[in-house]
Amino acid sequence: MSDGLVRLLDGNTFVVSEETGDIDASPTIPTGFFSFDTRFLSKWILSINDQRVSGLTVEEVEYYEARMVVVPALPTPLLDVNVSAIRDRSIGGSFTERLTVINHEPEPVDLRIRIDVESDFADLFEIKDVRNKRGTYYTRIDGGCLRLSYRRETYCRETLISSSAPARVDDHGLTYHVRLEPHGQWVTELHVTALGLDGRDLRESLQGSPGRVRKKMRQDLADWLAEAPRLTCDSRTLARTYRRSLTDLAALRFMPLTGRGQALPAAGLPWFMAIFGRDSILTSIQALPFAPGLATTTLRLLALTQGIVLDDFREEEPGKIAHELRYGETTGFEEQPHSPYFGSADATPLYVILLDEYERWTGDATTVRMLERTARAALHWIGEYGDIMGDGYVWYQRRNERNGLDNQCWKDSWDSISFRDGRLPSLPRATCELQGYAYDAKIRGARLARQFWHDPAYADRLEREAADLKERFNRDFWVSDGEYYALALDGDGRQVDALSSNIGHLLWSGIVDESRAAKIAEHLLGPRLFSGWGVRTFATGQGRYNPIGYHVGTVWPFDNAFIAWGLRRYGFDQEAGRIAEGIIDAAEHFDGRLPEAFGGYERTLTRYPVLYPTACSPQAWSTGTPLLLLRTMLGMEPRGEHLVTRPAVPPSMGRIELLDIPGRWGRAGALGRAHPERR
Repeated sequence: MSDGLVRLLDGNTFVVSEETGDIDASPTIPTGFFSFDTRFLSKWILSINDQRVSGLTVEEVEYYEARMVVVPALPTPLLDVNVSAIRDRSIGGSFTERLTVINHEPEPVDLRIRIDVESDFADLFEIKDVRNKRGTYYTRIDGGCLRLSYRRETYCRETLISSSAPARVDDHGLTYHVRLEPHGQWVTELHVTALGLDGRDLRESLQGSPGRVRKKMRQDLADWLAEAPRLTCDSRTLARTYRRSLTDLAALRFMPLTGRGQALPAAGLPWFMAIFGRDSILTSIQALPFAPGLATTTLRLLALTQGIVLDDFREEEPGKIAHELRYGETTGFEEQPHSPYFGSADATPLYVILLDEYERWTGDATTVRMLERTARAALHWIGEYGDIMGDGYVWYQRRNERNGLDNQCWKDSWDSISFRDGRLPSLPRATCELQGYAYDAKIRGARLARQFWHDPAYADRLEREAADLKERFNRDFWVSDGEYYALALDGDGRQVDALSSNIGHLLWSGIVDESRAAKIAEHLLGPRLFSGWGVRTFATGQGRYNPIGYHVGTVWPFDNAFIAWGLRRYGFDQEAGRIAEGIIDAAEHFDGRLPEAFGGYERTLTRYPVLYPTACSPQAWSTGTPLLLLRTMLGMEPRGEHLVTRPAVPPSMGRIELLDIPGRWGRAGALGRAHPERR
């Protein structure tokens, strides 16, 4: 299933083009060559004898490399093609394209080969409207190279384009006049480099090291895959999806300047190739049994950016974990608050959850002790700044009224939180899953305090607070006439009574009363929430339900993975298996790469899952989804110095074996088989 785009990426440097390899900027789709939140190419169009090219084939070799075969006119049954071109493209040290033009005729041909080039230097926040840039553009031809530049006060970005073959360079591109001998070919290698202040390589300035060349990237990917657990299974779809997920996770690794060469996952291509607290944390949880090093970097980097002061513009508060960090022009001039921005209420409790889960898997007590102050500050934030109403719940209400987020939970679109009849609730809001995260953070924080921080009194206090929170939550959020938990409480204390997938997160957090768990499982797998492919974000039959509404009816793979994990925690093995089957079946139709979201249409109505129109792909927590589903199906949990497994493999998966699982036990294995009687 293709959307007609070719994506190459390496951390937060990426190229998005048409399948011909051409780039022609659109206000709706961020095509171009981007690095650190700035577009360095907005036009890159190949023409041969003044004809734009048409695509024949596209081969995505690896996440950083693709090959496109094109011709200068669309072939017809009555017209043979006498010239074709191969565009071998890679991303890494720079954007590189090896262009090979081939003559298929027994006679010489004279060709005019042209690359039209532009750069609008758009910040990602400006993609939909770049007409009102406040800086100055200028172009310079320097030693056979084309240098496109943009400056606004001390902010400077440049695109440097060079060619291995001599070209006639003008302000708008490069032209070659080539005579090709019979069956001959012509080759040039084009390099596009993103530069910052004083003409320095941008990645070296902001990341501490230049981008990697293709050979180094190939070896790095091979090493990454070799370190991951080895999967053998009966399901070809699962095997393919697992390999694709590991590769995409490698592609999404972002090495910030403060990371000392270590990586954490960026959120998703193309809109969110940046550090996102929530996304990096949840992806690190998903990947712990497979790539625990991601969690190490995530924990340490987010500690460095933790809130210290009160700042309304950035919504910063002492102890709060950052939501999003950007490097573009609008952030630099404080037109956007992302330096970093703290507009999420869930990243802070999730940070404590990740720290505890990380220690349980790795046994890295040193990191837990080193981050004690960070974790304590996060726990303090939950009870102090997170509790806006003073009632023991975590609430949110934006303080940045100009461009802060209305909703500061994972469903952060403007209309994601509503009553069942479609009305929007008043602010502040306390969504149900935030309370589950807060409960889990307190329970886990208590374990860390008792075992590693030598503070049993603090541990006792956290456990008392958690118990009180669980009791009040099960009283205040329970919707009696529907027998499920409310999506939220509004600013007037009313239950926001919509039925949503958020209730599934309550299971993995452990805040659900045992007596109510069966009803929650019934809702999650019932026809209003479960589409056959997965659990919808919002139940059918409600005011704002829309099967292709971002958070009001679509299916999010990551959401489903955590729901399945929670179902297994409460003993609903078959229900968890149904979700795993649906999501892995969907992955088959996306070539093994689960997108950010897909339509919530009933499976019986659509032969294939319907891609959400502007879904990120690859996207970090969707990439992590097959990993958490594997953990869930195999029932893998750390218990002290051992890895315990309790397999519950759904029928379609057959046999699953995972070997060399890293952890405090060294390397371990897990084996699971579907029960014959369930087939």
